[in-house]
Amino acid sequence: MKKYDLLVIGVGPAGMAVAAMGTAMGLKVLAIESHKVGGECLNYGCIPSKALLKAGEACKNACTLQDFGLNLTEKPSINDPLQIVRDKINDISGPKTMKMFDKVDFVLQKGNAKFVNKKIIEVDGKTYTAKHIFIGTGTEPFIPPIPGIKDIDELTNLNMFEQKSIPKSLLIIGGGAIGSEMAQAFTRLGSQVTIVQIDKHLMPQGDEDAGLELQKAFEKEGIKVLNNTKIEKAEKTESGVKLYTSAGILEADKLLVAAGRKPAIASLELDNAKIKYNKKGIIVNDNMQTNIKNVYAIGDCNGLSLFSHAAMHQGMIALMNAINPLPFKMKNSKFVVPWSVFTKPEVAQVGLTEKEAIQKGLKFQIIKEYYENYGRTIADGKPEGFVKVITDSRGKIYGATIVGEAASEMIHEWALAIQKNIKLFDIMMLQHSFPTISLMNKRIAESWMMNKMKNKFIQKLIKFFI
Repeated sequence: MKKYDLLVIGVGPAGMAVAAMGTAMGLKVLAIESHKVGGECLNYGCIPSKALLKAGEACKNACTLQDFGLNLTEKPSINDPLQIVRDKINDISGPKTMKMFDKVDFVLQKGNAKFVNKKIIEVDGKTYTAKHIFIGTGTEPFIPPIPGIKDIDELTNLNMFEQKSIPKSLLIIGGGAIGSEMAQAFTRLGSQVTIVQIDKHLMPQGDEDAGLELQKAFEKEGIKVLNNTKIEKAEKTESGVKLYTSAGILEADKLLVAAGRKPAIASLELDNAKIKYNKKGIIVNDNMQTNIKNVYAIGDCNGLSLFSHAAMHQGMIALMNAINPLPFKMKNSKFVVPWSVFTKPEVAQVGLTEKEAIQKGLKFQIIKEYYENYGRTIADGKPEGFVKVITDSRGKIYGATIVGEAASEMIHEWALAIQKNIKLFDIMMLQHSFPTISLMNKRIAESWMMNKMKNKFIQKLIKFFI
Protein backbone atom coordinates (compact mmCIF):
# COMPACT_ATOMS: atom_id res chain seq x y z
CA MET A 1 0.00 0.00 0.00
CA LYS A 2 1.41 3.36 -1.08
CA LYS A 3 1.72 6.10 1.57
CA TYR A 4 1.52 9.83 0.93
CA ASP A 5 1.60 13.08 2.85
CA LEU A 6 -1.63 14.27 1.22
CA LEU A 7 -4.37 12.37 -0.55
CA VAL A 8 -6.95 14.34 -2.54
CA ILE A 9 -10.25 12.79 -3.66
CA GLY A 10 -11.70 14.83 -6.52
CA VAL A 11 -9.60 17.24 -8.55
CA GLY A 12 -11.99 20.13 -9.03
CA PRO A 13 -11.18 23.67 -7.85
CA ALA A 14 -10.78 22.62 -4.19
CA GLY A 15 -8.67 19.53 -4.91
CA MET A 16 -6.57 21.38 -7.46
CA ALA A 17 -5.66 23.99 -4.85
CA VAL A 18 -4.53 21.35 -2.35
CA ALA A 19 -2.61 19.29 -4.92
CA ALA A 20 -0.77 22.23 -6.52
CA MET A 21 0.07 23.92 -3.20
CA GLY A 22 1.03 20.64 -1.57
CA THR A 23 3.64 19.73 -4.18
CA ALA A 24 4.94 23.33 -4.13
CA MET A 25 5.60 22.75 -0.42
CA GLY A 26 7.59 19.63 -1.24
CA LEU A 27 4.93 17.20 0.00
CA LYS A 28 4.15 13.85 -1.58
CA VAL A 29 0.64 14.15 -3.04
CA LEU A 30 -1.77 11.62 -4.55
CA ALA A 31 -4.78 12.92 -6.45
CA ILE A 32 -7.72 10.65 -7.29
CA GLU A 33 -10.14 11.76 -10.00
CA SER A 34 -12.82 9.45 -11.40
CA HIS A 35 -13.56 11.63 -14.43
CA LYS A 36 -11.78 14.80 -15.60
CA VAL A 37 -9.29 17.08 -13.88
CA GLY A 38 -10.88 20.45 -13.27
CA GLY A 39 -14.19 19.09 -12.02
CA GLU A 40 -17.54 20.47 -13.11
CA CYS A 41 -16.36 24.09 -13.07
CA LEU A 42 -13.84 23.61 -15.86
CA ASN A 43 -15.59 20.89 -17.84
CA TYR A 44 -19.34 21.41 -17.39
CA GLY A 45 -19.92 24.63 -15.48
CA CYS A 46 -18.52 28.11 -15.10
CA ILE A 47 -15.91 27.93 -17.88
CA PRO A 48 -17.97 26.42 -20.76
CA SER A 49 -20.96 28.53 -19.79
CA LYS A 50 -18.84 31.68 -20.17
CA ALA A 51 -17.71 30.48 -23.59
CA LEU A 52 -21.32 29.96 -24.66
CA LEU A 53 -22.32 33.35 -23.25
CA LYS A 54 -19.52 34.93 -25.27
CA ALA A 55 -20.73 33.16 -28.43
CA GLY A 56 -24.24 34.47 -27.78
CA GLU A 57 -22.93 37.98 -27.16
CA ALA A 58 -20.93 37.90 -30.38
CA CYS A 59 -24.02 36.89 -32.32
CA LYS A 60 -26.14 39.60 -30.68
CA ASN A 61 -23.53 42.31 -31.25
CA ALA A 62 -23.17 41.33 -34.91
CA CYS A 63 -26.92 41.50 -35.35
CA THR A 64 -26.92 44.95 -33.73
CA LEU A 65 -24.30 46.18 -36.21
CA GLN A 66 -26.50 44.92 -39.01
CA ASP A 67 -29.40 46.89 -37.61
CA PHE A 68 -27.21 50.02 -37.90
CA GLY A 69 -26.55 49.17 -41.58
CA LEU A 70 -22.82 48.59 -41.18
CA ASN A 71 -22.10 46.55 -44.32
CA LEU A 72 -23.86 43.38 -43.19
CA THR A 73 -26.06 42.03 -45.97
CA GLU A 74 -27.61 39.17 -44.04
CA LYS A 75 -28.17 38.11 -40.46
CA PRO A 76 -24.90 36.60 -39.20
CA SER A 77 -24.74 33.19 -37.60
CA ILE A 78 -22.27 31.23 -35.55
CA ASN A 79 -21.72 27.74 -36.91
CA ASP A 80 -22.07 25.13 -34.17
CA PRO A 81 -21.31 27.31 -31.12
CA LEU A 82 -21.50 24.24 -28.87
CA GLN A 83 -18.63 22.64 -30.79
CA ILE A 84 -16.66 25.87 -30.37
CA VAL A 85 -17.25 25.60 -26.61
CA ARG A 86 -16.12 21.96 -26.57
CA ASP A 87 -12.96 22.81 -28.51
CA LYS A 88 -12.11 25.63 -26.10
CA ILE A 89 -12.58 23.38 -23.06
CA ASN A 90 -10.45 20.63 -24.58
CA ASP A 91 -7.71 23.20 -25.17
CA ILE A 92 -7.90 24.56 -21.61
CA SER A 93 -8.08 21.16 -19.92
CA GLY A 94 -5.11 19.72 -21.78
CA PRO A 95 -1.41 20.41 -21.13
CA LYS A 96 -2.15 23.97 -19.93
CA THR A 97 -4.01 22.64 -16.90
CA MET A 98 -1.94 19.51 -16.25
CA LYS A 99 1.37 21.40 -16.26
CA MET A 100 0.79 22.61 -12.69
CA PHE A 101 0.41 19.00 -11.52
CA ASP A 102 3.58 17.50 -12.96
CA LYS A 103 4.76 16.49 -9.47
CA VAL A 104 1.42 15.01 -8.40
CA ASP A 105 0.79 11.25 -8.54
CA PHE A 106 -2.56 10.59 -10.22
CA VAL A 107 -5.14 7.83 -10.14
CA LEU A 108 -7.19 9.08 -13.06
CA GLN A 109 -10.41 7.60 -14.46
CA LYS A 110 -9.99 4.31 -12.58
CA GLY A 111 -13.33 4.52 -10.79
CA ASN A 112 -14.63 6.11 -7.62
CA ALA A 113 -12.59 6.29 -4.43
CA LYS A 114 -14.09 4.83 -1.26
CA PHE A 115 -13.06 4.75 2.38
CA VAL A 116 -11.96 1.41 3.79
CA ASN A 117 -11.50 3.11 7.14
CA LYS A 118 -10.53 6.59 8.32
CA LYS A 119 -6.97 6.22 7.02
CA ILE A 120 -7.22 3.96 3.96
CA ILE A 121 -8.73 4.73 0.55
CA GLU A 122 -9.47 2.12 -2.12
CA VAL A 123 -9.70 2.71 -5.87
CA ASP A 124 -9.96 -0.03 -8.51
CA GLY A 125 -8.91 -2.70 -6.01
CA LYS A 126 -5.78 -0.85 -4.86
CA THR A 127 -5.38 0.85 -1.49
CA TYR A 128 -3.67 4.10 -0.50
CA THR A 129 -3.09 6.01 2.70
CA ALA A 130 -1.91 9.48 3.71
CA LYS A 131 -1.33 11.61 6.76
CA HIS A 132 -4.10 13.93 5.63
CA ILE A 133 -7.05 13.16 3.35
CA PHE A 134 -9.01 15.87 1.52
CA ILE A 135 -12.45 15.17 0.09
CA GLY A 136 -13.35 17.46 -2.81
CA THR A 137 -15.93 15.52 -4.80
CA GLY A 138 -18.23 18.47 -5.40
CA THR A 139 -21.91 18.28 -6.25
CA GLU A 140 -24.15 16.99 -9.01
CA PRO A 141 -27.42 18.31 -10.50
CA PHE A 142 -30.51 17.98 -8.34
CA ILE A 143 -33.50 16.70 -10.31
CA PRO A 144 -36.69 17.79 -8.52
CA PRO A 145 -39.29 15.08 -7.84
CA ILE A 146 -41.71 16.25 -10.51
CA PRO A 147 -44.08 13.52 -11.72
CA GLY A 148 -43.02 12.34 -15.18
CA ILE A 149 -39.63 14.04 -15.27
CA LYS A 150 -37.77 10.71 -15.18
CA ASP A 151 -39.29 9.85 -18.57
CA ILE A 152 -37.75 12.95 -20.19
CA ASP A 153 -34.23 13.18 -21.59
CA GLU A 154 -33.62 16.38 -19.68
CA LEU A 155 -30.57 18.57 -20.04
CA THR A 156 -28.37 19.51 -17.09
CA ASN A 157 -25.00 21.21 -16.97
CA LEU A 158 -23.46 17.73 -17.43
CA ASN A 159 -24.82 17.13 -20.94
CA MET A 160 -25.94 20.60 -22.04
CA PHE A 161 -22.74 21.37 -23.93
CA GLU A 162 -22.77 18.00 -25.71
CA GLN A 163 -25.83 18.93 -27.80
CA LYS A 164 -25.30 18.89 -31.55
CA SER A 165 -27.49 21.91 -32.24
CA ILE A 166 -29.22 24.88 -30.63
CA PRO A 167 -32.85 23.99 -29.79
CA LYS A 168 -35.56 26.14 -31.35
CA SER A 169 -37.29 26.37 -27.98
CA LEU A 170 -36.09 25.70 -24.46
CA LEU A 171 -37.79 25.41 -21.07
CA ILE A 172 -35.54 26.03 -18.06
CA ILE A 173 -36.47 24.96 -14.55
CA GLY A 174 -34.67 27.30 -12.13
CA GLY A 175 -33.73 30.97 -12.22
CA GLY A 176 -30.39 30.85 -10.45
CA ALA A 177 -26.95 31.33 -12.00
CA ILE A 178 -26.99 28.36 -14.39
CA GLY A 179 -30.60 28.87 -15.45
CA SER A 180 -30.19 32.62 -16.02
CA GLU A 181 -26.87 32.44 -17.84
CA MET A 182 -28.06 29.69 -20.16
CA ALA A 183 -31.39 31.43 -20.78
CA GLN A 184 -29.57 34.45 -22.16
CA ALA A 185 -26.93 32.46 -24.06
CA PHE A 186 -29.44 30.21 -25.84
CA THR A 187 -31.78 33.14 -26.54
CA ARG A 188 -29.00 35.06 -28.26
CA LEU A 189 -28.14 31.96 -30.28
CA GLY A 190 -31.70 31.64 -31.56
CA SER A 191 -33.75 29.72 -28.98
CA GLN A 192 -37.12 30.82 -27.64
CA VAL A 193 -36.58 30.48 -23.87
CA THR A 194 -38.92 30.32 -20.90
CA ILE A 195 -37.70 30.20 -17.29
CA VAL A 196 -40.10 28.67 -14.78
CA GLN A 197 -39.38 28.53 -11.06
CA ILE A 198 -41.06 28.34 -7.66
CA ASP A 199 -38.96 31.21 -6.30
CA LYS A 200 -40.15 34.81 -6.06
CA HIS A 201 -37.47 36.33 -8.31
CA LEU A 202 -34.44 35.53 -10.45
CA MET A 203 -31.25 34.99 -8.48
CA PRO A 204 -33.26 33.82 -5.44
CA GLN A 205 -30.09 33.62 -3.32
CA GLY A 206 -29.46 37.32 -3.98
CA ASP A 207 -31.16 40.66 -3.55
CA GLU A 208 -34.72 40.98 -4.86
CA ASP A 209 -33.93 44.28 -6.60
CA ALA A 210 -31.21 42.52 -8.57
CA GLY A 211 -33.58 39.78 -9.65
CA LEU A 212 -36.16 42.29 -10.82
CA GLU A 213 -33.57 44.32 -12.74
CA LEU A 214 -32.30 41.18 -14.48
CA GLN A 215 -35.83 40.13 -15.34
CA LYS A 216 -36.44 43.50 -17.03
CA ALA A 217 -33.37 42.95 -19.19
CA PHE A 218 -34.43 39.39 -20.00
CA GLU A 219 -37.91 40.40 -21.04
CA LYS A 220 -36.45 43.00 -23.42
CA GLU A 221 -34.59 40.14 -25.13
CA GLY A 222 -37.73 38.02 -25.37
CA ILE A 223 -37.02 35.66 -22.46
CA LYS A 224 -40.20 34.75 -20.63
CA VAL A 225 -39.82 34.53 -16.83
CA LEU A 226 -42.45 32.76 -14.71
CA ASN A 227 -41.80 33.24 -10.99
CA ASN A 228 -43.87 31.78 -8.13
CA THR A 229 -44.87 28.97 -10.48
CA LYS A 230 -45.38 25.39 -9.39
CA ILE A 231 -44.68 22.56 -11.83
CA GLU A 232 -47.29 19.86 -11.39
CA LYS A 233 -46.23 17.37 -14.05
CA ALA A 234 -43.73 16.83 -16.86
CA GLU A 235 -44.53 14.92 -20.02
CA LYS A 236 -42.49 13.71 -22.98
CA THR A 237 -44.05 14.53 -26.36
CA GLU A 238 -43.24 13.61 -29.96
CA SER A 239 -41.69 17.00 -30.54
CA GLY A 240 -40.08 17.55 -27.14
CA VAL A 241 -41.43 18.22 -23.66
CA LYS A 242 -44.52 19.59 -21.97
CA LEU A 243 -44.79 21.04 -18.46
CA TYR A 244 -48.08 21.37 -16.62
CA THR A 245 -47.72 24.36 -14.31
CA SER A 246 -49.79 26.67 -12.14
CA ALA A 247 -49.33 29.25 -14.94
CA GLY A 248 -50.61 26.91 -17.65
CA ILE A 249 -49.16 24.33 -20.04
CA LEU A 250 -45.68 25.05 -21.42
CA GLU A 251 -44.14 23.27 -24.40
CA ALA A 252 -40.65 23.28 -25.92
CA ASP A 253 -38.16 21.16 -27.84
CA LYS A 254 -35.83 20.74 -24.86
CA LEU A 255 -35.90 20.95 -21.06
CA LEU A 256 -32.94 22.22 -19.03
CA VAL A 257 -33.06 21.43 -15.30
CA ALA A 258 -31.12 24.00 -13.26
CA ALA A 259 -32.95 23.59 -9.97
CA GLY A 260 -30.03 23.27 -7.60
CA ARG A 261 -27.29 20.86 -6.59
CA LYS A 262 -26.77 17.90 -4.27
CA PRO A 263 -23.50 16.62 -2.75
CA ALA A 264 -21.68 13.94 -4.76
CA ILE A 265 -20.68 11.77 -1.80
CA ALA A 266 -22.68 8.53 -2.10
CA SER A 267 -19.83 6.48 -3.62
CA LEU A 268 -17.33 7.44 -0.89
CA GLU A 269 -18.78 5.00 1.67
CA LEU A 270 -18.20 7.53 4.43
CA ASP A 271 -19.76 5.27 7.04
CA ASN A 272 -16.70 3.02 6.84
CA ALA A 273 -14.67 5.90 8.24
CA LYS A 274 -17.47 7.08 10.56
CA ILE A 275 -17.44 10.48 8.83
CA LYS A 276 -20.58 12.48 9.58
CA TYR A 277 -22.73 13.96 6.81
CA ASN A 278 -26.28 15.09 6.10
CA LYS A 279 -28.41 16.06 3.09
CA LYS A 280 -26.43 19.26 2.56
CA GLY A 281 -23.09 17.48 2.51
CA ILE A 282 -20.17 16.40 4.68
CA ILE A 283 -20.20 18.15 8.05
CA VAL A 284 -17.08 20.21 8.81
CA ASN A 285 -15.93 22.61 11.49
CA ASP A 286 -14.60 26.11 10.85
CA ASN A 287 -11.14 24.64 10.13
CA MET A 288 -12.62 22.53 7.29
CA GLN A 289 -12.09 19.33 9.32
CA THR A 290 -14.63 16.55 9.46
CA ASN A 291 -15.26 14.77 12.75
CA ILE A 292 -12.27 12.60 11.83
CA LYS A 293 -9.16 14.62 12.63
CA ASN A 294 -7.06 13.72 9.57
CA VAL A 295 -9.92 14.11 7.04
CA TYR A 296 -11.03 17.42 5.52
CA ALA A 297 -14.02 18.13 3.28
CA ILE A 298 -13.52 21.08 0.95
CA GLY A 299 -15.61 22.75 -1.70
CA ASP A 300 -19.18 22.06 -2.71
CA CYS A 301 -19.32 18.62 -1.07
CA ASN A 302 -19.64 20.26 2.37
CA GLY A 303 -22.56 22.45 1.27
CA LEU A 304 -21.19 25.69 2.75
CA SER A 305 -20.71 27.80 -0.38
CA LEU A 306 -21.41 26.38 -3.81
CA PHE A 307 -18.90 28.53 -5.69
CA SER A 308 -15.65 27.52 -7.36
CA HIS A 309 -13.66 30.37 -5.81
CA ALA A 310 -14.96 29.39 -2.35
CA ALA A 311 -13.86 25.81 -3.04
CA MET A 312 -10.33 26.94 -3.95
CA HIS A 313 -10.22 29.11 -0.83
CA GLN A 314 -11.39 26.27 1.40
CA GLY A 315 -8.74 24.00 -0.09
CA MET A 316 -6.08 26.56 0.77
CA ILE A 317 -7.42 26.99 4.31
CA ALA A 318 -7.64 23.24 4.90
CA LEU A 319 -4.08 22.62 3.71
CA MET A 320 -2.66 25.46 5.80
CA ASN A 321 -4.46 24.11 8.85
CA ALA A 322 -3.28 20.56 8.15
CA ILE A 323 0.40 21.55 8.11
CA ASN A 324 0.08 23.93 11.07
CA PRO A 325 1.05 22.17 14.35
CA LEU A 326 -0.19 25.05 16.49
CA PRO A 327 -3.72 25.18 17.96
CA PHE A 328 -4.40 28.51 16.23
CA LYS A 329 -6.06 27.65 12.93
CA MET A 330 -7.46 29.65 10.02
CA LYS A 331 -11.25 29.98 10.30
CA ASN A 332 -13.31 29.73 7.14
CA SER A 333 -16.02 31.99 8.58
CA LYS A 334 -13.56 34.91 8.74
CA PHE A 335 -13.62 35.24 4.97
CA VAL A 336 -16.54 36.64 2.99
CA VAL A 337 -17.73 34.98 -0.21
CA PRO A 338 -18.64 37.28 -3.09
CA TRP A 339 -20.40 35.80 -6.10
CA SER A 340 -21.16 36.89 -9.63
CA VAL A 341 -23.47 35.89 -12.45
CA PHE A 342 -22.25 36.66 -15.96
CA THR A 343 -25.44 37.63 -17.67
CA LYS A 344 -25.81 41.00 -19.37
CA PRO A 345 -26.23 42.95 -17.17
CA GLU A 346 -23.98 41.14 -14.71
CA VAL A 347 -25.15 40.50 -11.16
CA ALA A 348 -22.79 40.44 -8.16
CA GLN A 349 -23.35 40.16 -4.43
CA VAL A 350 -21.37 40.06 -1.20
CA GLY A 351 -22.49 40.12 2.42
CA LEU A 352 -26.11 40.58 3.45
CA THR A 353 -29.04 41.25 1.17
CA GLU A 354 -31.71 43.73 2.24
CA LYS A 355 -34.00 40.85 3.25
CA GLU A 356 -31.29 39.27 5.38
CA ALA A 357 -30.52 42.58 7.09
CA ILE A 358 -34.20 42.91 8.02
CA GLN A 359 -34.30 39.34 9.32
CA LYS A 360 -31.29 40.06 11.53
CA GLY A 361 -33.00 43.12 12.99
CA LEU A 362 -30.20 45.47 11.97
CA LYS A 363 -30.62 49.23 11.98
CA PHE A 364 -29.45 50.02 8.48
CA GLN A 365 -29.82 52.38 5.59
CA ILE A 366 -29.61 51.74 1.87
CA ILE A 367 -27.47 53.80 -0.48
CA LYS A 368 -28.18 53.26 -4.16
CA GLU A 369 -26.54 54.73 -7.26
CA TYR A 370 -27.86 54.09 -10.76
CA TYR A 371 -25.75 53.46 -13.86
CA GLU A 372 -28.06 55.72 -15.89
CA ASN A 373 -26.73 58.73 -13.96
CA TYR A 374 -23.04 58.21 -14.76
CA GLY A 375 -21.43 59.59 -17.91
CA ARG A 376 -19.15 56.60 -18.55
CA THR A 377 -21.92 53.99 -18.55
CA ILE A 378 -24.13 56.24 -20.68
CA ALA A 379 -21.27 56.74 -23.17
CA ASP A 380 -20.66 52.98 -23.25
CA GLY A 381 -24.32 52.33 -24.02
CA LYS A 382 -24.61 50.36 -20.76
CA PRO A 383 -26.98 52.45 -18.60
CA GLU A 384 -28.81 49.49 -17.06
CA GLY A 385 -28.16 48.67 -13.43
CA PHE A 386 -27.23 50.00 -10.02
CA VAL A 387 -24.91 49.70 -7.04
CA LYS A 388 -26.76 49.09 -3.77
CA VAL A 389 -25.01 49.07 -0.39
CA ILE A 390 -26.43 48.26 3.04
CA THR A 391 -24.73 50.37 5.70
CA ASP A 392 -25.43 52.30 8.90
CA SER A 393 -24.86 55.80 10.28
CA ARG A 394 -21.22 54.98 11.07
CA GLY A 395 -20.51 53.74 7.55
CA LYS A 396 -20.18 50.06 8.46
CA ILE A 397 -20.80 47.96 5.36
CA TYR A 398 -23.08 44.94 5.76
CA GLY A 399 -23.63 44.00 2.15
CA ALA A 400 -23.44 45.12 -1.46
CA THR A 401 -25.36 44.25 -4.60
CA ILE A 402 -24.30 45.35 -8.05
CA VAL A 403 -26.24 44.90 -11.28
CA GLY A 404 -24.64 46.21 -14.44
CA GLU A 405 -21.52 46.36 -16.57
CA ALA A 406 -18.37 45.10 -14.75
CA ALA A 407 -20.35 44.16 -11.63
CA SER A 408 -18.24 41.00 -11.25
CA GLU A 409 -15.07 43.12 -11.05
CA MET A 410 -16.45 45.92 -8.88
CA ILE A 411 -17.80 43.62 -6.15
CA HIS A 412 -14.33 42.82 -4.82
CA GLU A 413 -13.84 46.30 -3.38
CA TRP A 414 -16.91 45.72 -1.21
CA ALA A 415 -15.79 42.20 -0.31
CA LEU A 416 -12.47 43.54 0.99
CA ALA A 417 -14.25 46.34 2.85
CA ILE A 418 -16.55 43.90 4.66
CA GLN A 419 -13.77 41.41 5.41
CA LYS A 420 -11.41 44.08 6.75
CA ASN A 421 -14.11 46.25 8.35
CA ILE A 422 -13.31 49.20 6.10
CA LYS A 423 -15.87 51.98 6.43
CA LEU A 424 -17.61 54.05 3.77
CA PHE A 425 -15.50 57.06 4.73
CA ASP A 426 -12.39 55.13 3.66
CA ILE A 427 -14.01 54.21 0.34
CA MET A 428 -14.85 57.87 -0.20
CA MET A 429 -11.28 58.98 0.52
CA LEU A 430 -9.76 56.42 -1.85
CA GLN A 431 -9.16 58.03 -5.23
CA HIS A 432 -10.81 56.02 -8.01
CA SER A 433 -9.46 56.52 -11.50
CA PHE A 434 -11.91 58.50 -13.63
CA PRO A 435 -13.91 57.52 -15.61
CA THR A 436 -13.74 53.87 -14.55
CA ILE A 437 -16.98 52.08 -13.83
CA SER A 438 -15.70 51.35 -10.32
CA LEU A 439 -16.04 55.06 -9.56
CA MET A 440 -19.69 54.09 -9.00
CA ASN A 441 -18.47 52.54 -5.73
CA LYS A 442 -16.97 55.85 -4.66
CA ARG A 443 -20.24 57.59 -5.52
CA ILE A 444 -22.00 55.35 -2.98
CA ALA A 445 -19.65 56.58 -0.25
CA GLU A 446 -20.06 60.19 -1.33
CA SER A 447 -23.85 59.87 -1.23
CA TRP A 448 -23.64 58.42 2.28
CA MET A 449 -21.49 61.34 3.43
CA MET A 450 -23.73 63.95 1.80
CA ASN A 451 -26.74 62.42 3.53
CA LYS A 452 -24.92 62.82 6.85
CA MET A 453 -24.25 66.47 6.05
CA LYS A 454 -28.03 67.10 5.87
CA ASN A 455 -28.24 66.65 9.63
CA LYS A 456 -29.31 69.99 11.17
CA PHE A 457 -26.94 69.67 14.13
CA ILE A 458 -23.95 69.01 11.87
CA GLN A 459 -24.92 71.95 9.67
CA LYS A 460 -25.03 74.23 12.72
CA LEU A 461 -21.57 73.05 13.80
CA ILE A 462 -20.19 73.71 10.33
CA LYS A 463 -21.64 77.23 10.31
CA PHE A 464 -20.22 77.87 13.80
CA PHE A 465 -16.68 76.84 12.88
CA ILE A 466 -16.50 78.28 9.38
